[in-house]
Amino acid sequence: MKGKIVVTGGTGYIGSHTVVELINEGYEAIIIDNLSNSSAEVLKGIAEITGVKPIFEQFDLTDQARLTRFFESHKNIDAIIHFAASKAVGESVQKPLLYYRNNMVSLVNILESMQNFAVRNLVFSSSCTVYGEPDALPVTEKSPIKEASSPYGNTKQICEEIIRDTLKVTPQLSAISLRYFNPIGAHRSALIGELPIGVPANLVPFITQTAAGIREKLSIYGDDYNTPDGTCIRDYIHVVDLAKAHVCAINRLVEQKAETNYEVFNVGTGRGLSVMELVNTFEKVNQVAVNRQVVGRREGDIVAVYADTTLANQVLGWKAQSSLEETLLSAWKWEKNIRGIK
Repeated sequence: MKGKIVVTGGTGYIGSHTVVELINEGYEAIIIDNLSNSSAEVLKGIAEITGVKPIFEQFDLTDQARLTRFFESHKNIDAIIHFAASKAVGESVQKPLLYYRNNMVSLVNILESMQNFAVRNLVFSSSCTVYGEPDALPVTEKSPIKEASSPYGNTKQICEEIIRDTLKVTPQLSAISLRYFNPIGAHRSALIGELPIGVPANLVPFITQTAAGIREKLSIYGDDYNTPDGTCIRDYIHVVDLAKAHVCAINRLVEQKAETNYEVFNVGTGRGLSVMELVNTFEKVNQVAVNRQVVGRREGDIVAVYADTTLANQVLGWKAQSSLEETLLSAWKWEKNIRGIK
């Protein structure tokens, strides 16, 4: 066993895929999740894929007393991967206080626990939203941090600042922030994937649920942006590739390879793709029609963002491997599996 890794939000979409990759790499994964946007059923999928059912504790990270009891009962933790957060841009505009409390208090509690229980390493789930509306594309880790376009994006900016400030005065701690672009797809087994509770806030599960007849039609938020086809441009990355980036980050921290105790990496494909291109590609590779309609712009959305991943490629030794086609095939395979569609 290479070490013990606590994964907050580990029954969630990215968290569950990362738990699989950690186990495959020889780590022991211990999951904390409050199941606010996921299901404990995910643990069965993880166990079926890996042959290991990870330890799971259900509680809310904003409860510091409960978190303290967790660390009192689990010793010799090598690192924490902190996914647990509210993450819908549109919802954050409507419920800012929910996002500020959940996303920031949970991080503060984790950092205090790391200090109190001598847990040295943290991988933080950050976001390309920290770049706001970028001046130039692709964005590098040195691109300006612009004013956030949503409370969600602002929480990620502030959380990065909290980590940076804490590590300045706590040199025994180390952290890596991974700035995600747009994770899509599912594990090739179709045993785990993206399963949002309620109406999906992310594009691909909305596409797959529409194709499956769960949703009447896909809403495309605006076609009047300054892009070739008028729809927003994003960098879509297979969730398994993203999960593997976390394993690379954990290896780097545990093996103490960094010269500084805080690093930041973009994790994307380096390719910008419009919403319309993504929908059309999904229809083509899966040979299924998606009923769609263009509606008004959604508050908080930016026009275009995609990554320069040179730093992650060179320093983490990580690179996105999956094609867009196989990623969209995996998303539809997962949707069909959970809906019983042949």
